[in-house]
Amino acid sequence: MVATTPSSVPWLSEFGPDASAVLISVLLVAAYYAFLLWQRRRNPTYTIHAVNEIARTRWVEHVMSTPGKDIVAVQTLRNFVMGATLMASTATFLIVGTLTLSGQADKIGQSWHILNTAGSHSAELWIVKVLCLLADFIVAFFAFAMAVRLNNHVVFMLNVPAQETDNRHEALTPAGVARRLNRAGNLFAIGMRAFFFAVPLVFWLFGPAFLVVATVGLVIALYRLDRNETQTVG
Repeated sequence: MVATTPSSVPWLSEFGPDASAVLISVLLVAAYYAFLLWQRRRNPTYTIHAVNEIARTRWVEHVMSTPGKDIVAVQTLRNFVMGATLMASTATFLIVGTLTLSGQADKIGQSWHILNTAGSHSAELWIVKVLCLLADFIVAFFAFAMAVRLNNHVVFMLNVPAQETDNRHEALTPAGVARRLNRAGNLFAIGMRAFFFAVPLVFWLFGPAFLVVATVGLVIALYRLDRNETQTVG
C-alpha cells in the first residue's frame, strides 16, 4: 500500500496555503462574532448596534406619540435613505470594477503575485478570489437596496398617529414600525460590514499570508467599532 504524500496530491501542495488561510480567517471572524454574542447576552448594551436599536425604537415611539414631529421625522429618514442610496451606488461601481478585474487576470495576475511566495499562482484560484470579492459586493448592494426599500415603507407608517392604531394593524403600531426601521438599520450595518470584509479579500489577491494579517487587523478594528464605550453592566 503506497503512502499518500503531498507530492502525490498536487492540489494539496498548490492550494493548501490558500485553503489554510481562508479557514483561519473564517474561524477568526466566527470566534469574534461568538464573542460578541456571548457579551451581548451578558450585557444587552455591550455593542453599539444594540444601543442604536434601542434609540431607533424610542425615536419611533416619540415621533408617533408627539404631534408636529412629522416633518422632522421625514427629513431624518430622508438622510438615512440618501446615505443608503450612496452606498448602494458605490457597491454597484465596485461590482463593475471587480468584473473588469476578472477579465484581466492574465495581464495583472502575475504582477500582483510578486509578493505571493507561499500561495498558488494559478489562474483558476485567481478567478475564485475575484468571485468571492464580487459576491461580497453583491451582498453589500442588496443590503443597502433593501435598507432603502424598508425606509420608504417606514416613511408612510411613521405618519400614522399612535392613537389611530389598534391590534388589528399591529404592523402600524410604534412597536411594529420600530421593528421595520430596525430591520433597515440592520441591513445597512450588513452592507457596511460587507464593505469591511472586502479588505481581507482584496489582500488575498496578493497572497494567503496577507489575507490572515488583514483579517486579524479587521477583527481588531471591528472590536473597537462595535463596542459601546459607555456601556453599563446590569
